[in-house]
Amino acid sequence: MRSRFAAAAACMMAVFSVLTAHLAMIAADPQYAAAARAQSEETLLLDEGRGNFYDCNWTRLTGAQYVEYGLFSPGRESYSEWFGAVDGAERAAFYENVQSLAPFLLPLDKDSERPQYVFRKTQRYMTMPIAEHLIGYLDGEGTGVSGLEAAFDGLLEGAYTRQSVWCAANAVGAVITDGRAQPHEVKTLGTGAGVMLTLDARIQRICESIAADMIDKGCIVVLESRTGRVRASVSAPSFDPTDVAASIERDDTSLINRPVSAFNVGSVFKPLLAAAALEAGVSPEQTYECTGAIEVNGHVYRCAYGRGHGTVDMRTALEQSCNCYFIRLGLSLGAQRVYEAAAAAGFGRASTIAGSWRTAAGSLPLQEELEDLGQLASVSFGQGALTATPLQVAAFMNIFANEGRYIEPTFVEGIVDAYRRQVSESLYAPVQTQAFSAAAAEQVRAMLAGVVENGLGQPAQPAMTTAGGKTGTAQTGRYGEDGEEKLDAWFAGFYPADAPQYTIAVLLDDGAHSSTDAAEVFAAVAAGMYCFEGCPEEDADAQNGAAAS
Repeated sequence: MRSRFAAAAACMMAVFSVLTAHLAMIAADPQYAAAARAQSEETLLLDEGRGNFYDCNWTRLTGAQYVEYGLFSPGRESYSEWFGAVDGAERAAFYENVQSLAPFLLPLDKDSERPQYVFRKTQRYMTMPIAEHLIGYLDGEGTGVSGLEAAFDGLLEGAYTRQSVWCAANAVGAVITDGRAQPHEVKTLGTGAGVMLTLDARIQRICESIAADMIDKGCIVVLESRTGRVRASVSAPSFDPTDVAASIERDDTSLINRPVSAFNVGSVFKPLLAAAALEAGVSPEQTYECTGAIEVNGHVYRCAYGRGHGTVDMRTALEQSCNCYFIRLGLSLGAQRVYEAAAAAGFGRASTIAGSWRTAAGSLPLQEELEDLGQLASVSFGQGALTATPLQVAAFMNIFANEGRYIEPTFVEGIVDAYRRQVSESLYAPVQTQAFSAAAAEQVRAMLAGVVENGLGQPAQPAMTTAGGKTGTAQTGRYGEDGEEKLDAWFAGFYPADAPQYTIAVLLDDGAHSSTDAAEVFAAVAAGMYCFEGCPEEDADAQNGAAAS
């Protein structure tokens, strides 16, 4: 019996010795040691490093702000101590994570006490978003689904610096903070690819501020006259790119990108008829007796309120926006000339924004359709089947600010290397054509200055500078609950009047505003930009004095 017990004891001692020796060997082996450490290490993704959008001056339009994230350990103690420190929208996620067996990161409430380890993550969109309709938004997986985010999704994905947090954790997931196990941030460089837009963030913000005060539904487009670069593109109402569902639920049209959507045009189209007539040799001094109505093929067309303008020439007809004059002018020019002039000015043609994303084309009746005198009469004063985007209207008006040259508007300057801060691929290559002769464009430009100085466009006169342009009120076929037709109200023009630098189109499409209101928005934009670019001190003093009175 004793011999059996002794044998068993000896066997157990032998097994224990083997196990001890094996454990010692494992502890001494670097590979085993590394494997053991790996089992207790965590690398938590903080930011996937999506490439950014920049304005023309390298101002970041995305990734320009930061949000703080805290590193937390699971367990009841963490829950009771740090629940209040987590951002309110993430507290349900905090509750779930504290019951797990791994450390985790969550955004912090900005006014709460900070945990021991805090890391900054770039916030994709600003708290006050900029150019959100143009930039677009991402889905829950970080993929671009609208706007430029979708157009450049493949380029931007993972292109900038990826941020992660390394930490060590024990068997229950608690963060280890002693020795070499201090949690720290790990950055991994991407390709550096980003996208530079033609927008100027300063001009964009001026226009967004004015839109917030003066526009319920509508938009503002600003072009640099000489180049056709889009310096501002604002659509109202705005939306939150981090909460698109709220806009869908409100059903308030805030997701419509109005600058690139088609609307009825109205009288902003009339300068095109004037330019086409001058090209055809029509004298601007040739007069017409406006009685307030004109009959074409049995249909009576009227001037606003049915009021006659009396004897008018081309300049007076533009200043007073005489429908009858331009209907007669269009009929005399004929379908071919009207169609060719409109097509040369960009009507009926979509423009590329980026990649496969294009603007609406609007609608320009074909020459054959304009052979119908009723259709030709309607189009001659901007009505009928004619529609256009505010971007097209801005580009058309820019012809008169640019010696008759049509320049297709451009939104994207190029692809950039954000690390080196240089443009690696230019995308500025606009279509440019001579739509009208410089002489004809100059004559129309002077007439449009008269519209603001003496005509219906006087509310568009900006403080401290000059401007030219045209009002427009368009029938839409949309009706309110009261049975009244909703009208689209426009003002499109340029400033300064004698040497234009910027061309601006304003649309108000909620049916509650007139072209006078649109002209006032134009004046506010031009005045704001004029002072932004450095108005003379005496002009600023004069404006301050006027404001005080």
